[in-house]
Amino acid sequence: MKSVFILNDKAWAGSSLLYMWQRTLGNYIAVAGQDNSVKIFDRHGHKWTEIPLPGRCVGMDWDKDGDILAVIAAKSSSIYLWDASVNKTSQIDSGMRDQMSFILWSKTGPLLAVGTVKGNLLIYNQQTSRKIPVLGKHTKKITCGCWSVQNLLALGSDDNTLSISNHEGDTVRQTTLRGEPTEVYFSMMKTDERSSLGEITVSVSVEKKILMLFNINDPDNRIELTFQRHYGSIVSYRWYGDGYILIGFSHGYFVVISTHIKEIGHELYQAHNHKDSLNSVAISPTLNKAASCGDNSIKIHELSELKDISNVVRLDDETKGLDQLSWTDDGQMLAVSTQKGTLHVFLTKLPILGDSFGTRLAYLTSLLEVTVSNQVEGENPVAIDVEVEPTFIALGPYHVAVGMNNRAWFYALVDQEPGFNRLKDIEYLGTIASMCLNSDYAAALFEGKVQLHMIEGKDQEESKQMKLFPDDDRKGRILCHALTADFLYYGTDSGNVVCVLVEDWETVSSYSHSLGVRKVFPDLNGTRLVFIDDKNGGFLLSPSNATDFCLELPNFSPTITGVLWDNWHADRGVFVAYDDDKVYTYALHKTTIYGPRVVLVGSTALLFSQKPLLMHNGELTCQTASGKTSEVALSTHSFLKNETNLSTDSHSELSNQLEQALKLKRFQEALNLCKSAGSNVDWAELGNACLVHMEVELAIQVYRMSGNVGMVLSLHGIQGIEDMNLRAGHLAMFLGEYNLAQDLYLSSSSPIVALEMRRDLLHWDSALMLAKRLAEDQIPFISKEYAVHLEFIGDYVNALAHYEKGMTHNNKSQEHDEACQAGVARMSIRMGDIRRGAAQAIQHPSRVLKKECGAILESMKQFSEAAQLYEKGQYYEKAASVYIRCKNWAKVGELLPQVTSPKIHLQYAKAKEADGKYKESARAYESAKDWDNVIRVLLDHLNNPEDAVRIVRETQSIDGAKMVARFFLRLNDYGSAIHFLVLSQCNDEAFQLAQQHGQMEVYADIIGPEATQEDYQSIALYFEGEKKHLQAGKFFQKCGQYSRALKHFLKCPNTDDNLAVEMAIETVGQAKDISLTNQLIDYLMGESDGMPKDAKYLFRLYMALEQYREAARTAIIIAREEQCAGNYRNAHDVLFSMYTELQAQKIKIPAEMATNLMILHSYLLVKIHVKRGDHLKGARMLIRVSNNISKFPAHVVPILTSAVIECHRAGLKNSAFSFAAMLMRPEYRNEIDPKYRKKIEAMVRRPDTSELEEETTPCPFCGVQLPQNELLCISCKNNLPYCIATGRHMLKEDWSACPHCEFPALYSQFILLLETETVCPMCSETLTVKQVKKISDCSKYLQTDELDQ
Repeated sequence: MKSVFILNDKAWAGSSLLYMWQRTLGNYIAVAGQDNSVKIFDRHGHKWTEIPLPGRCVGMDWDKDGDILAVIAAKSSSIYLWDASVNKTSQIDSGMRDQMSFILWSKTGPLLAVGTVKGNLLIYNQQTSRKIPVLGKHTKKITCGCWSVQNLLALGSDDNTLSISNHEGDTVRQTTLRGEPTEVYFSMMKTDERSSLGEITVSVSVEKKILMLFNINDPDNRIELTFQRHYGSIVSYRWYGDGYILIGFSHGYFVVISTHIKEIGHELYQAHNHKDSLNSVAISPTLNKAASCGDNSIKIHELSELKDISNVVRLDDETKGLDQLSWTDDGQMLAVSTQKGTLHVFLTKLPILGDSFGTRLAYLTSLLEVTVSNQVEGENPVAIDVEVEPTFIALGPYHVAVGMNNRAWFYALVDQEPGFNRLKDIEYLGTIASMCLNSDYAAALFEGKVQLHMIEGKDQEESKQMKLFPDDDRKGRILCHALTADFLYYGTDSGNVVCVLVEDWETVSSYSHSLGVRKVFPDLNGTRLVFIDDKNGGFLLSPSNATDFCLELPNFSPTITGVLWDNWHADRGVFVAYDDDKVYTYALHKTTIYGPRVVLVGSTALLFSQKPLLMHNGELTCQTASGKTSEVALSTHSFLKNETNLSTDSHSELSNQLEQALKLKRFQEALNLCKSAGSNVDWAELGNACLVHMEVELAIQVYRMSGNVGMVLSLHGIQGIEDMNLRAGHLAMFLGEYNLAQDLYLSSSSPIVALEMRRDLLHWDSALMLAKRLAEDQIPFISKEYAVHLEFIGDYVNALAHYEKGMTHNNKSQEHDEACQAGVARMSIRMGDIRRGAAQAIQHPSRVLKKECGAILESMKQFSEAAQLYEKGQYYEKAASVYIRCKNWAKVGELLPQVTSPKIHLQYAKAKEADGKYKESARAYESAKDWDNVIRVLLDHLNNPEDAVRIVRETQSIDGAKMVARFFLRLNDYGSAIHFLVLSQCNDEAFQLAQQHGQMEVYADIIGPEATQEDYQSIALYFEGEKKHLQAGKFFQKCGQYSRALKHFLKCPNTDDNLAVEMAIETVGQAKDISLTNQLIDYLMGESDGMPKDAKYLFRLYMALEQYREAARTAIIIAREEQCAGNYRNAHDVLFSMYTELQAQKIKIPAEMATNLMILHSYLLVKIHVKRGDHLKGARMLIRVSNNISKFPAHVVPILTSAVIECHRAGLKNSAFSFAAMLMRPEYRNEIDPKYRKKIEAMVRRPDTSELEEETTPCPFCGVQLPQNELLCISCKNNLPYCIATGRHMLKEDWSACPHCEFPALYSQFILLLETETVCPMCSETLTVKQVKKISDCSKYLQTDELDQ
């Protein structure tokens, strides 16, 4: 902010001033102090006039247009009016008796309101001179007021009321206030929807404490806003924007509120702008700025962003403080008065005026100062003081012109101080719209004409020094012009762009455009020109060859106001177009394969109120409202500043910069970008751009660096071509623009290249059309190639036509003609003309053609013709297969000797077999190597098993072996059948056969060493079933089931004894298994059959095992002896103690020991249950014991007798009957207790087979339902743990164990048992119900490997 002038009249000293800017124009400021006068100054601080008054001025106001100033003074009833246009003062008598205190012009009409000290009002119409006096409007002094846009007048008075009157002075509303009103304004409160009712809100400051708002249609519903105490009182407030209010408070606070009903009462912004006090606030809507003054400083805020303080001005010599602030309507000047009677005026916004020529700029730096600078060349700026505020500035290489209206002042730029001379001022024939200068001439545009004249020519005659254009008024009005070193350009409303040579003032060229031309912008040399027409379209013209091109500018914004060409020496084709917000960069691509074109490179945003003056290598110099220049780097030239630090950018940024550089034709910079961090895509883009711009040498360099060998070789091939069209055609072809390439080739010196290109691209249609024009002798060859293509895509009609066209009938092209004939033959067949096609194919020398035609005929189901062609072409297999399809067996038979394909022999064999000719069929099957069918025919039809067996042995055919096996089966030769079944890998079938017919030894021999474990097991199981223990043992041993093998060896009758025992020892030696060893030792000690075996076997066993654990064996022997003697409790205890010992040593328990223990335990449980009266459980245990009665040789009869009685009692009649029947055997009959004998005999004589079904419960391993007392699961084959209380198998969900011996028991049954018993039935330790716990996780008891099976 620049101080323009300071007013300090001695007469004003020590008092505050009353002052007002002229409305609208702001050319004058009227100031009144304590002296009895109003002084009027212009905007440069020069005193214009003075209005003397009878007393001191009490009020003044300018009308809405700023034409008339109205003043009222103390001690006078007159109103003084000063007319600014004629500088005259007049008086009118108000007719008021009392002193006037208030004066205000209407915002819209010529109405003047005057209020008095006693509350009277006068409304004066300046147009009609009508006065309307309104007496008693208020009862005390009228102090403030405001007109609305609808010409309503609001007045505030010291009587604490506010009145609203219409323009006739009638009161519309009156409202009482709580205190004295000070500032009244009309405005609109902010609402959600746009109100069309106009200014219906009145705001008034009451007692300087409350801000009151009310709607004039609803004055009772008011809003009263009070503020924080520490703000002080309201000094002043202003409405702005969409219903916002800015308020200044006496303690220096600056607050903004909104009147929107949702936001009312909220402060949007608050700042303590001045430390001690604030005196005034002002708002400039045009600048969109707010100002406040206080202490001795002025602060200026941006209204769009209140936090931004754009300026702070300190007036340090104003010790008494500041007073009032006021802005001109255009926002250019800001006045501030002070308490000691001075007035400071500041420049807040300059008109943005400037011009440039080359790299030199001239621009307005103050209202009366123009600065000329040249930053590019580094010259010192020159400041020129001018006489008037200019409305235009023109700059030439050696001169500056400024002017306004119809006058221009010329200054010459010189080297010596102060850097300029004033030359002269010239008056023109009309108001100057614009002016241009070059080194010698000035051209001024006014009223549709351009006057061209010398700037400093003195000696020549006048006519040589001046000329008016156009010479003829019929040529239209000139709307714009421009001057370069040699040419004057102007554009007319009729659409002509005219170029005049300044030397001889003759028109050089004229271009006619369809619309009027509003603006022209030539480049520095005048070789190119941008113009804007009446519809805001932009065009680029080359006046030197106007016929050549006038290009429309792409995406040209309709708001664009100007164009600047780049002054940088290398960027001659680059220019920018600008509007208020953006700068658009354009580049002319003069030489491209597409012809000349203009591209929009991009746009750059401009800051508020900046005007571009100069563009130089991507930097725009702009003029700002504050009279300075600023540099703007164009975003389209971002690659320039980044050449230094490339590596930091992201790849997308690099691609963007590369694209800009290419659009601006900055190929060297683009190459550097690619070298620094270019991807393959970037290199390809650069290469393509070089091709488009026909930069062949650079393109070679680029493609060489990116490793594209093919392109480098292709470009080397066209390097020497002078013909530009031919060269461009090649480049277009490289870019894949084939239609463009064709057009370029055809307009070049060798159009035939277009035909070659189309042929290479296989564009046959285009090639044929070009051949008709350029090379008729090529038509047959192109036709043939086209026909091949058509045949490929299935267009046979046109293919035939083109093949026929392709015939040359020339001996030199024999091969070509043959290819065409072949095509005709194929197409004829395709089109259904089979006779012609087949005849041609047979005549034609080519075998391949016959094959092709045969294939076509075959696909058309014309088999006999197809076969004929195949035969002619010596494709015998094809011929034979087609003959087969048409059942011509005679022909097939003829061709067979030449046929090797098994498929054909096979088809022939099947046909012969169907005819019943089996020998031929067998021979043909043999030729086809279909051995299974050969064997089938030999066996089924020819009854020749010898050959069949031979073939099976030779070929190892599995299916064949099966057939032979079936054949032998029919003959009941089971040995041979088994043999062939094994050969055919049908081991299961062979096994079944051996099983059915007792041929297992044969099967075992045949299967021999190739057998699997499963095979051995199957054989073993068979022998087991047949009770052939030695063989069963032998095969169980082979398949690794040693326990079963041993079991069988030990079952062998004594005749085989020695061999069996030897085998048993071998088995145990292989098995390395304790339980098996135990078993064998038991056997050898004679404990199972009471016949101790030879000690040598035992010795051998120990040798085989190298292990001596006799304890377990001994225990079992002792237990068995006790058992035989009938001491069952002792036997049970011995086995139990041995069992627990082995468990403790983690040695597997022999299954026999476990079984014996279980049986003995079951026997002991019988007594407990019978004693408790539980006969069913007793009977079940007795059944188990009786089923193992051999273990109790001393008490067979008593046990069986008990079993009969208990079963009978428990309702198990059938079991009772079966045991009774056992007792009837002669060996037991006499030993039966006499008291039961009769009953038992009766039971046998009259059997009752009813039986109580045994309950089922789930297996604890797999969950399958089993009888309660079953201890071997039929599903998972596990030995099931049994309950020591009942002998039943265990249940997962009812599990417990004896805490002493850890044997399991069913929890429910164990508890039941312990109600009568006090000891564990297994270990005989004392036990109570409390000690038994239910076990939820029984998995550790279900380890299947505790028993060695």
